Amino acid sequence: MRWLKLFLALLLLPATAAVTGTVWELGRHLIFDGEGYRAISAWAFGGGYALWLVIFVLLPKPTRTYVLGHELTHAFWALLMGARVSGLKVSKSGGEVVTSKTNWFITLAPYFFPFYAMLFIGLFYLVHAFWSLTDQLWVLFFLVGLGWSFHMTFTLMILFSVGQPDVRSQGVLFSVVTIYLMNLLVIAVTATCLSPALHFRELAVGLGQNLAATYGWTLDKAVWLWQDAARRVRQTS
Repeated sequence: MRWLKLFLALLLLPATAAVTGTVWELGRHLIFDGEGYRAISAWAFGGGYALWLVIFVLLPKPTRTYVLGHELTHAFWALLMGARVSGLKVSKSGGEVVTSKTNWFITLAPYFFPFYAMLFIGLFYLVHAFWSLTDQLWVLFFLVGLGWSFHMTFTLMILFSVGQPDVRSQGVLFSVVTIYLMNLLVIAVTATCLSPALHFRELAVGLGQNLAATYGWTLDKAVWLWQDAARRVRQTS
């Protein structure tokens, strides 16, 4: 299984470039091509994101809050996949949750699923069901930016400073590629869900075109390298 995951990680490497390009185009469209509420929402997201970066650098880090979200994410996705959950433990130095089954998705979910950003979305629309918050949509994007920045700063800090057993258990390359891809896909899907200016059909078409171009370029270079290697072998024989 470890070798299969290594092969899948190598196979997915070109996809990282394609998905990166897709999310870049999506963000550029929202920020620079947007008008009115579209531009306001994009800048509100950026403001929330930047605010948390300042807080993260200047103030004590709420590690226990992150650990709680981390373990609840394991539990949340385990429950969605039909597992039983018990034994939730949270402390400043780490946490643990016991599940009746696990897989790579449940194991790596906390590194690409921004728990608090999604919590803010759920709470916003819960309140919106009783009181209209249409004119305060920028508040949602601000909170989502704040939550997403919280997720990214702690995820990067944990991955670079601690040898996480979650990552080691799935293979480092497979984990890194999966976490990177899934973070970008979650960003793209969330932005498309929240913004009336974006549509899943356009997202799918753009992603498909970028994937085709990236894998086409990769295959072309692989064929060229193979032919060049074969030519050099013939010249030396």
